[in-house]
Amino acid sequence: MYTTTDERGVLNNYAAEPQMYLADYPAPEQQERYKLQAAIATLLVGALVLVSLAVS
Repeated sequence: MYTTTDERGVLNNYAAEPQMYLADYPAPEQQERYKLQAAIATLLVGALVLVSLAVS
């Protein structure tokens, strides 16, 4: 843990920073899963909008 002290004696603690890394491009299987999730989310939001319009 990294700690500093200012001129008044107040401690300031800093969290340890994790190592940074670059993300890998998603595999084709992951891309297909993301497309399926997007389609399901779109249908869900569309259904919620239609239900809210029907109720109001």
